[in-house]
Amino acid sequence: QVQLVESGGDLVQPGGSLRLSCAISGVTLDVVSIGWFRQAPGKEREGVACVSSRDGNGYYSQSVKGRFALFRDNSKNTIYLQMNSLKPEDTAVYYCATDFDDKNCIFLQPNGMDHWGKGTLVTVSS
Repeated sequence: QVQLVESGGDLVQPGGSLRLSCAISGVTLDVVSIGWFRQAPGKEREGVACVSSRDGNGYYSQSVKGRFALFRDNSKNTIYLQMNSLKPEDTAVYYCATDFDDKNCIFLQPNGMDHWGKGTLVTVSS
C-alpha cells in the first residue's frame, strides 16, 4: 500500500523560504514519478513541480520556475520542495502525489495521479 506523508508547512513572510518534505512508503522513488501540487482556497488543484522516473528531469510550472526546486533522497525515500522568494499567491495546501504512468507528472496534471498525501498548509503573509 502506497502512503505519502507531507510535512513542513508553516506561516512565512513574503520573500521568505520554506522546505516541504514528503515521505513515501510502499514504493521506491526509482520506479515512480512523483510531484508536488497545491490548492489555494476557492481554486482548483494545480501542478507545481514533478520529477520523472523515466528521465530524471524536473518539471516546473511557470509560476514557480526559478523560485522552487524539487529534489529527492532515494536513501530516505523522501522528496523535498525547496521554496524561495515566497509570495502571498503561493499560499495553499501542498500535496505530494505519485504517478506510475509518468505522463500526468511531466505535464503537471493532478487528474490521473495515483496516490496522494493529506497535504500541508503553507501561508505566506506579513
